[in-house]
Amino acid sequence: MKTRARVALHASICVFALAAGSLAFSTTVAEFRSFDPSGHNPGWTHWSPRTEISPLFSIDPAAGRTGKGALKLETRHVGEIGAWQRQIEVQPGNIYRFTAWYRGEALPNEQRSVIARLSWLGKEGRPLSRQVRPPEYAAVVRRESGWSQVELVSQAPDQAESLDVRLTLAFAPGGSLWWDDIALSKRVPPPDRPVRVMTVHFRPKPTGSAEESVETFCTLVEKAADQKPDIVCLPEGISIVGTRARFADVAEPIPGPSTQRLSRLARSLRSYVVAGIYERVEPLIYNTAVLLDREGNLVGRYRKTHLPNEEWEKGLTPGECYPIFETDFGKVGLMICWDARFPEPCRSMAQQGARLILLPTWGGDEVLACARALENNVFFVSAGYDMKSLILNPEGKVLAEAKSDSPVVTTEIHPDRKIYQFWVGDMSMRTWMETRGNLPPN
Repeated sequence: MKTRARVALHASICVFALAAGSLAFSTTVAEFRSFDPSGHNPGWTHWSPRTEISPLFSIDPAAGRTGKGALKLETRHVGEIGAWQRQIEVQPGNIYRFTAWYRGEALPNEQRSVIARLSWLGKEGRPLSRQVRPPEYAAVVRRESGWSQVELVSQAPDQAESLDVRLTLAFAPGGSLWWDDIALSKRVPPPDRPVRVMTVHFRPKPTGSAEESVETFCTLVEKAADQKPDIVCLPEGISIVGTRARFADVAEPIPGPSTQRLSRLARSLRSYVVAGIYERVEPLIYNTAVLLDREGNLVGRYRKTHLPNEEWEKGLTPGECYPIFETDFGKVGLMICWDARFPEPCRSMAQQGARLILLPTWGGDEVLACARALENNVFFVSAGYDMKSLILNPEGKVLAEAKSDSPVVTTEIHPDRKIYQFWVGDMSMRTWMETRGNLPPN
């Protein structure tokens, strides 16, 4: 295999979006629906790796979304895999949107069994090298009346002359799958949308109160306002660091004094702000991260789900869910400190569509932060005291680091761009399609 240094595949070369209605496409290239049971469906063929594991192919005359014909696949045992396949001519450099609707029955792991695989082909219908563009996979973007729509938006490589579409059923004994309303459109490139992310590496000197500690952080960031962040990540427990207080001493309702000061910070910067504080909901106390918008409004909160014994033995209560939050630049997720040691929090948030995860932390292992970014194909930001404050890209590489001598840093990320990892391609969909989280432990 060629070394990474010899391959330019890592570059962010393509703009995409997942929201089905979010892009205006100018031209329909091809549409396929109302399939004919008599066989007049030119271009559609059967694909399977081997004849003995081929599923059953048919046109179901009244199973489509509008009561007309649909492409059907049926499997009898677990090893069967096959796809309806066809090729569609494309022009290199154009941005295309592929969509298709499916309905399944008796699929124990739909995420693994339903695969819309698209490969770019060059001259004479030959697949392009994986170093140019590996196969890509469409993701579910909408569910409606028992049907699910998948979508992929991608830019045709310079060498591409056609697109190979495989609508697959796999690993589902006794399962059935119908495909209908398949379309390919092209559009003009949408504008790129950069996001300026700020992180902080700072421990205040001993302070007299929670309010003083919070004020110290806010003042520090306000002095760096010329960095013009879109979102700021502050560390864990900014209301307790620098004090000798106990959790119960600084715990407060939300909204409360700390969120009021953070709200003023957000308004002054015209930026989203994330920070860790301690939340009181009588009689409970949570280790909580809050998110405020550019107007200083509370967007939401995340309660730390994975508490170390140093916290639950002192009376903190764990959170019970992994929420994600909408911003004007996309979906974000929040984690806190010890959460980074476990794969589930970041995985859940990424599966829900978060492209940026922010980690207010006290300490920890930056290797795990890099792993969380890489394995979930997300931008990842840490801000803490005894751990590096980093801004990472989806390959787990450091884009920026705040240090003691430069405690506030900001860098630009592009969460709307695809990043093709060496050889394996865009992992934003592939990770979830190929994971085997449904397997029993033994």
